Amino acid sequence: MRIEVWTDYGPQNSKDIFQKFITSLRNTGEDVRINEHCNADVAVIWSVLWRGRMEGYKKIWDTYRKAGKPVIVLEVGGLRRNESFKVGINGINRDADFANQEFDDKRWPLFKHTLKPWNPTGDIIVICGQHDSSEQWKGLPRMGKWIQQQINEIRQYTTRPILVRPHPRNTITFKESDFENVKMRHPRRDFRTYDDTDFKATLERTWAVVNHSSNPAMEAVIKGIPVFVAESSLCHDVGNTKLADINTPAMPNRVSWANKLAYSEWFPDEIEAGLPWGRIKKRLEEKYLK
Repeated sequence: MRIEVWTDYGPQNSKDIFQKFITSLRNTGEDVRINEHCNADVAVIWSVLWRGRMEGYKKIWDTYRKAGKPVIVLEVGGLRRNESFKVGINGINRDADFANQEFDDKRWPLFKHTLKPWNPTGDIIVICGQHDSSEQWKGLPRMGKWIQQQINEIRQYTTRPILVRPHPRNTITFKESDFENVKMRHPRRDFRTYDDTDFKATLERTWAVVNHSSNPAMEAVIKGIPVFVAESSLCHDVGNTKLADINTPAMPNRVSWANKLAYSEWFPDEIEAGLPWGRIKKRLEEKYLK
């Protein structure tokens, strides 16, 4: 299999993961080309966020997807942030194919999470923003407008306090004074990773989380807080999709969801050893490269 791996546009934390993934490809005899246009069978990029240096990935993505060729997307995981990494085909989150159709309960304990009982005892509804420069946000309004739309719909069903939390690396246009009983609070940031560091404390006061398709919903579900998400969210199967249900959210069994989710993320040594590539390669040959 000829594979283009594009490391040039990746962020700093991608370098080691790219190298480990390249090792796994070469160990199975693949024809690997680094940062070289060669009309390959498959391309490998980092995330689908078309912003900053990663904007360079958009042309590669568009070229391959228009040609009907698969793109393997590597990115930071959500279960062990900056410790585990996702490896999927043709997208991120639920839009991706993680080759995890077959799964068991052996990987979930590796992530050291416990599924806490559903316990929406807080009063606030938290709306979590995300990047709106992502392929996954294609066709949607700018983030500030999307948040306003969620508030307006929520207000048809409840007067509960609403807390708006923008993504720590995405600026939005939003005025909390335009709404009653709505506050905006920017996440505290770890400037080594630019990630959110205080969401856990917020969840202790939360009735439900509203999020399109990013990691805060995953964290909320694990902590036992109901979520309202889009179909492209990895939490779709254990979440809610209609804000009309904000007062009576579904709280389904999460065990199977967690076990399957554990096969979407991998630790660096597993990536180098070829664990995700073995699954991805088989899936590519069965479905995408016929």
